[in-house]
Amino acid sequence: MQYPRIVITGVGLTAPNASNAKEFREKLLSGTSEIKEIELRYFGKAPAGVCSFAETKYRKKKENKKGTRAGCIGVYCANEAIADADLDLADYDRSRIGVYLGLTEHGTVETENEVYNISHYDYDVNYWTHHHNPRTVLNNPAGEITMNLGITGPHYVIGAACAAGNASLIQAVQMMRLGEIDMALAGGISESVGSFGIFASFKAQNALGHADDPRMATRPFDRDRNGIVISEGGCIYVLEFLENAIKRGATILGEIVGYAMNSDARDFVLPYGKRQAQCMQLAMQRANLAPGDIDLINTHATGTRQGDIEECKAIREVFGDTSATYINNTKSIIGHAMGAAGVLELAGNLPSFNDYMIHPTINIENLDPECNLPNLVINKSIRVNKVETILNNSFGMVGINSTVIVKKYTD
Repeated sequence: MQYPRIVITGVGLTAPNASNAKEFREKLLSGTSEIKEIELRYFGKAPAGVCSFAETKYRKKKENKKGTRAGCIGVYCANEAIADADLDLADYDRSRIGVYLGLTEHGTVETENEVYNISHYDYDVNYWTHHHNPRTVLNNPAGEITMNLGITGPHYVIGAACAAGNASLIQAVQMMRLGEIDMALAGGISESVGSFGIFASFKAQNALGHADDPRMATRPFDRDRNGIVISEGGCIYVLEFLENAIKRGATILGEIVGYAMNSDARDFVLPYGKRQAQCMQLAMQRANLAPGDIDLINTHATGTRQGDIEECKAIREVFGDTSATYINNTKSIIGHAMGAAGVLELAGNLPSFNDYMIHPTINIENLDPECNLPNLVINKSIRVNKVETILNNSFGMVGINSTVIVKKYTD
């Protein structure tokens, strides 16, 4: 079947080291991490990635207080994406625009905050805020975007653990191909640093990264890695049909040519390289690409011992031990932004289509032999002869896997 071509024309983001795509790219190329130590009630200190952006740039402080942190991030990223696309929403019927966001979880932060607040009043629920229900429904961040932008088309959130960002792009592409919408805002959000429960859970699993220098706490593929660093963040894309993008003279950042999702069906937490390999293979099959056609793989690797090894097994199975495909990891610089991870990491690599630079995986002092992949870019950016195809992996708990393939646009 011949599907209409769908392209990325705008990116809006906030990450733990940047509040726009240009600055983000510069920080990634230089390997600049701004992971810092934070203190959470009931938990104590931990390394984390915290975002700093103009929270009142697109809506008032009062509206932010009524909404959520996730909604605030979403509204900022959506508006930034539209501005980056040089798009006037009046060019589209707003009832034909869809908003699709990926989240790992939502509502935890709000619930923890409310329980803490009523603890000061002997847990009298009369002090519980009437804003709680609309703040904690899963579609909240996507809904906040539609209210801010006056979009009347469909909006919802895809809960797909840490594969959710990729899943949102896949959902948007599918809905456009079905003819349900003419344009999409798609991406992912994480507000996880506001929840002590998330930190406590990862610590209980012995999966919370730590180091004397918090910037060194996230170290995928390193022999001495000890877990993930939790980060917040957001990234939203403008997706348009190629024909419409050309018609309005848009700058095309990349074309989504392949995708796949599957399930391990094995374990709540432990990943499974065999299913990850199958996910990559299916995405390439749908894109009519062979392993040798992939120029860059952005790995999901989070810095957990077995998780990194399983993904490396999967990459070896698909690409072999003599692959010319370059490999990097973005979490080593920004931490794990959960539902925003996949889309943030893809955004950080898209400029490779034009500058032929590949940002490094940092914090590797002693490479784990089981993670010694050919062409893994370590500690320093490199320039290559070409980057025309990027494969982006995102995997999540309860055995969910996703792969998205983006190609440099050509006529």
